[in-house]
Amino acid sequence: MITAEAWKNKKYAVYGLARSGLATVRALVASGAEVTAWDRSEEARAKAEGATLLDLDSADLSAFDSLVVSPGVPLNTHPIAARARAAGVESIGDIELFARARPELPPHKVVGITGTNGKSTTTALVHHILQTAGVPTTMGGNIGLPILAQDALPAGGVYVLELSSYQIDLTQSLDCDVAVLLNITPDHLDRYESFEAYAESKLRLFSMQSPCRFVIVDNDTDAAFGATDEQRDIEIIFTDMIEDFGAQISMNAQSEWPTLQGPHNRLNAAAAIGVSYALEVPAADIELGLRTYPGLPHRMERVREMGGVLFVNDSKATNAEAAAPALAAYPRIRWIVGGQAKTKELGDTARHLDHVVHAYTIGEAGPMFADLLEARGIAVTRAETLENAVKCAAEDSQAGETVLLSPACASFDQFRDFEARGDAFRALVGKL
Repeated sequence: MITAEAWKNKKYAVYGLARSGLATVRALVASGAEVTAWDRSEEARAKAEGATLLDLDSADLSAFDSLVVSPGVPLNTHPIAARARAAGVESIGDIELFARARPELPPHKVVGITGTNGKSTTTALVHHILQTAGVPTTMGGNIGLPILAQDALPAGGVYVLELSSYQIDLTQSLDCDVAVLLNITPDHLDRYESFEAYAESKLRLFSMQSPCRFVIVDNDTDAAFGATDEQRDIEIIFTDMIEDFGAQISMNAQSEWPTLQGPHNRLNAAAAIGVSYALEVPAADIELGLRTYPGLPHRMERVREMGGVLFVNDSKATNAEAAAPALAAYPRIRWIVGGQAKTKELGDTARHLDHVVHAYTIGEAGPMFADLLEARGIAVTRAETLENAVKCAAEDSQAGETVLLSPACASFDQFRDFEARGDAFRALVGKL
């Protein structure tokens, strides 16, 4: 794990003891900090070894140097955030603790990647390219193991961090050597007073950077939310500049990257190429990394090909903006859609309905999607359950088609989370 003298003898209150919370407790305790922890789950509290357990929902927070909260705690509505502000105690997360530990770590670089969609794929792709090039690297933040649970990298290592807006909200001093903003579309508006406030949260990743660091941002995103005049001395690599670099790595070679299909993955790959360029990774290693990238579970995951029909698990697509890229990636799709809806519209998926030969609706939002799609002239089977949808789609499909689970919805009406939904799809396809 990562430890730091900077934390020694300080008093931390850790609120929320899921994976990152428990990793935080262990790292702080190992560093000689005084740690008080709380979670409403008795089972979670039992795992907080070395910490003093105290109900922080009612405790006097002024006794602590910092309140370390889980990114899942809504700072805009949760009482503990307001109580911390009233007590004059900072609210931070594990990424900020990592930032404060950096001066004690072997010389290294940090890549921070944020955006509404594509963060996980881009983070994992950058990590894979660095591994391919033999660079010591690890990935963390909103992906993989909590960053404080990982061992410090040797000199020359690169930490690749996927960062949600929630994590950025709890971070004050993460000076990324390379900061990436992929895109900003409406999401998580229950946590922000407006779309502009949500966008501002993402942009804070840039404002924490020192001058002359690398910023990588899509042209369209920069036009709407780009660096301020004060930040223009930061070196900016836009998508068109990345494609200029494609003289060495042909962006037309996307057909040779089996797990990076579709226009959205072209942009994810462009961002990863830009990061690799900023880190001076040799062109041959970048190209090899793009060809050999294995992909991520539940993100346009190729599950099986049977009788010329491809089955794809895109369960991670929990909103329309996330589902649209998968619809754009395949020419003839039998689309499994539905769950717990976040909107009552088709959103960006409406732009790619010409690729859908038939839809199979499931879950709580199934009837709504069926009505919306039928109104657009799409044939629909109201399957209700994932099991029925897979069965019907497999029976109906023909060679050259793709059976695509890309629900455009949350999973909580029928499954524990999107991973459970994707696992169920995998299992059902495996039994065909």
